[in-house]
Amino acid sequence: MFTGIVQGTAKVVEIIRKQDFNTHIIELPKHLSEGIQIGASIAHNGCCLTITGVQDSRVSFDLMKATLELTNLGLIQENDEVNIERAARFGDEIGGHSMSGHIMSTVKLTGIIASPNNKTLWFDAPQDAMRYILPKGYIGLDGCSLTIAEVKACSFSVNLIPETLNRTLFGTRKIGDTINLEVDPQTQAIVDTVERVMAQKLA
Repeated sequence: MFTGIVQGTAKVVEIIRKQDFNTHIIELPKHLSEGIQIGASIAHNGCCLTITGVQDSRVSFDLMKATLELTNLGLIQENDEVNIERAARFGDEIGGHSMSGHIMSTVKLTGIIASPNNKTLWFDAPQDAMRYILPKGYIGLDGCSLTIAEVKACSFSVNLIPETLNRTLFGTRKIGDTINLEVDPQTQAIVDTVERVMAQKLA
């Protein structure tokens, strides 16, 4: 489980490519590498990955075909950075919202509106995902727990404060970038339940 509070970024220092399978090796900052063990989970751009190797501050992760195809991790090149969050522990403060690290799909960054103290970002999303994207609801974007600001037919926006822009990749994201999307699981459960009940009544 994750909270959507990104703890920093890490550089992908090496990618070992095989058929339908990659191994990403990242250089973790010191404050995020303490107590790291094989088998633990760390979110990369919001995607839950399992540690498969540790050598000092260099940590390895295996990515299957589905992960490479369904998330933006398949687009990562060596020396790119990813948003990092270590798994939550019992007793930790939940500053964002409960997230599983299971990416639903990706969205495209289509607009950036900058002001002196924040940025508003607009994204285009698949129609299936838009069912779960509601004004003032929660959403996970590249692992960041964010509140949805506005919603249109197939697009939505979020507002980012300077702390988020400084701590995460959103400070350097550009129009056209592909972003991982995880919808709020409670919202998804409610929407799916209502749609199922309504379909039964109309049958």
